[in-house]
Amino acid sequence: MDKLGQIEIRITGNRGNLELHPDNYDIREVIAILTNVENLLYPSEKKERPIISYKLEEGSVKHLFKTSLQYIIGFNAIIGQINQVHNIDFLDISTATAIENIQNISIKQNYAFSLRTSLEQTNEFYIDKTTKYFRTAALWVDADLYFYGKITNAGGKDKANIHLFIEELGTVRIQTPISFLEQYDENLLYKTFGVHAIGKQHSETGEIDTSSLKFIELIDYRPKYDENYLSGLRMKAKKSWLGMINTENWLSEVRGGYD
Repeated sequence: MDKLGQIEIRITGNRGNLELHPDNYDIREVIAILTNVENLLYPSEKKERPIISYKLEEGSVKHLFKTSLQYIIGFNAIIGQINQVHNIDFLDISTATAIENIQNISIKQNYAFSLRTSLEQTNEFYIDKTTKYFRTAALWVDADLYFYGKITNAGGKDKANIHLFIEELGTVRIQTPISFLEQYDENLLYKTFGVHAIGKQHSETGEIDTSSLKFIELIDYRPKYDENYLSGLRMKAKKSWLGMINTENWLSEVRGGYD
């Protein structure tokens, strides 16, 4: 079993005239922190991640998360780098979004956050209503994107989407109009398609913000070996450029005089 380490997120503030305390800390706020911490520690595919155990303590409110020490060390390095550069543009999307969410909670509720680890020489990272930990908007631009993969889920009651499994990215969700899913006759599940979408892309790294993807059109993607098509291409090539050259001389040039 992996050695374990711990992340501590301490929140100070007030609930009306009362100091913040586990007894007046709402369960929705607990859920928000749980979701964001998972993205802080494991920004990529989460199916194979180690277990994260959790405990809530007083002081004013203290969230304690215990998981593999390897990821605690990585998180400590991240908050140390944020303290040095005072921005989050260098982070991958999930981690940056989690920090932005905590920043928004801080501004909305007038809470102060302190994030640290159980390492002996831990870095400590502070967020309150005066800090501005948001990504630089200019770095993210609208992009026209094409994805190819297998649809593993489609639908939704209010906000419909399709889940597309892509070898390079894993499973991505693409916001899709309900009207398209209603009028599409065939069963989409577990079939391979191309999807034309729009979304945000980092102008420097090329990273795609998969949370921003919106559906444009479905592309029927059925690659197959077509002998007639390939024969036609060979005939076109033979009539155009192969017919105008001396094959012996051309082959000699390709070889470069090497026998």
